[in-house]
Amino acid sequence: MLSSVLKRNNVEMLGQGKQTIIFAHGFGSDQTAWRHQVAAFESDYRIVLFDHVGAGNSDMAAYSPRRYSSLYSYAEDLLELCTELKLSQVILVGHSVSGMVSLLAALVDPSRFSQLFFIGASPRYVNDAATHYIGGFEQSDLDALYEAMSSNYYAWVSGFAPIAMGNPERPELATEFANTLSAIRPDIAQAVARVIFQSDHRAELPRLKVPTTILQSNNDIAVPRVVGEYLAQHIPHARLINIHAQGHFPHISAPEVVTQTISECLAA
Repeated sequence: MLSSVLKRNNVEMLGQGKQTIIFAHGFGSDQTAWRHQVAAFESDYRIVLFDHVGAGNSDMAAYSPRRYSSLYSYAEDLLELCTELKLSQVILVGHSVSGMVSLLAALVDPSRFSQLFFIGASPRYVNDAATHYIGGFEQSDLDALYEAMSSNYYAWVSGFAPIAMGNPERPELATEFANTLSAIRPDIAQAVARVIFQSDHRAELPRLKVPTTILQSNNDIAVPRVVGEYLAQHIPHARLINIHAQGHFPHISAPEVVTQTISECLAA
């Protein structure tokens, strides 16, 4: 019988090997986004997939805007998952918001993780003129985004998905993202978007002790290249790899590039 933790996060375990890789998806996505990486790694690694609460086939009854009012709650979920599966020293690959979620989890219990990989992660999305920080968005940009989400969610999805995916010559990729984004309850999507886009975890970066590799693609509407550089400068054991890929979802749009980069880092 599935435990409440495994049911809550729709946990799937695949592959074989002594070393475990956890793949953690980003906003508007779910664990199916990692299918290319699963195919590449499952013969040599044990793989753990899950859906954040509110996404995919997670337990929607577990979601409440009060509990999930910050990224710390998602980090707690991740640590509970590790405890339930008795995992330690795992490799975690986190896309987008899952980069900061895994960072927060690693600050609480670093023994759970041997390496972190961030794909399109950001510690803060809003520009901060006072500190000369460039996150990529003005607050007015985000306010307009929230307004568009609330006025007609599905129209917003159809417009946002192609921009986020960033590979206009392959519209099927944008359709895939639009489908997972549309599957989220609009009220949950709006609440989660606010939590993510208004978060600021810059102060936590210097405290991370787990070795971290930052994969940064080109023309990422959510995370400009300067953000990847900022992460690399402020996380003690970090390195930045600019990958030959476009948009915010390189693990979907350029899976062979992402897979090869991760493989080379693990081999090293």
